[in-house]
Amino acid sequence: MKCSMIVFSPTGGTEKAAHIICSALGTETIVFDLSDASLNPAEYCAYQDTIAVIAMPSYGGRVPALAAERMKKIHVNGTPCILLCVYGNRAYEDTLVEMEDLATECGFAVVAAVAAIAEHSIIHEYAAGRPDAVDEKNLEEIAVKISSKLRQKKTNTFNIPGNRPYKKAGGAGLVPKAGSECTACGLCARQCPARAINPKQLKTADSKKCIACMRCVVKCPQHARKVNSAMVSVAALAIKKACSVRKECELYL
Repeated sequence: MKCSMIVFSPTGGTEKAAHIICSALGTETIVFDLSDASLNPAEYCAYQDTIAVIAMPSYGGRVPALAAERMKKIHVNGTPCILLCVYGNRAYEDTLVEMEDLATECGFAVVAAVAAIAEHSIIHEYAAGRPDAVDEKNLEEIAVKISSKLRQKKTNTFNIPGNRPYKKAGGAGLVPKAGSECTACGLCARQCPARAINPKQLKTADSKKCIACMRCVVKCPQHARKVNSAMVSVAALAIKKACSVRKECELYL
């Protein structure tokens, strides 16, 4: 079975979790990267004998608006899919149900939904190093259970947690800026999913376009891009209680 990974993963945590599931499911993984601003989502093609893994991070309990916008341009006819929501150990709230609605609108048939944890993209002390070895084992076991359902061709319905209407989406919040270490290589502008960084003005980003995904921070070879440390500290304190207990992977089948 081929595994088609439709992924939005600016900092890599979501993609890492998706690769674990795909590796356990199929012999070949085809990656369709929604965080690539040059990609045309309408060109997505579902091949025969393919299971799609739709993997997205949770931004404040919602699907990133940019990812949802690109996902809506994909159209298939009944391709089975697994939803994978990845969050930074706080809560994923309405992300999975929003993903379910998006997948259904695009023509996918949802056969399973998974919630997994990855290191928080802004506050790295939360879920540091995850997905870790325990997560990898759990995700592999989840893939085995999903494979069993696919082989048995079960078509049962199941409930995915979340609310409709969804919770109100938050704003971009923290916009990274470049410090004196910046060498003006332009990699951040080329890698930005939202095209929020002007190649001729690399020091900051357009606050109206920036989605605070932190890709530019992670990709910068000089570690020159940062967010306001005081604001990060305030945000860390606000979610400390919710992040103090280790969350584990969840499967809805």
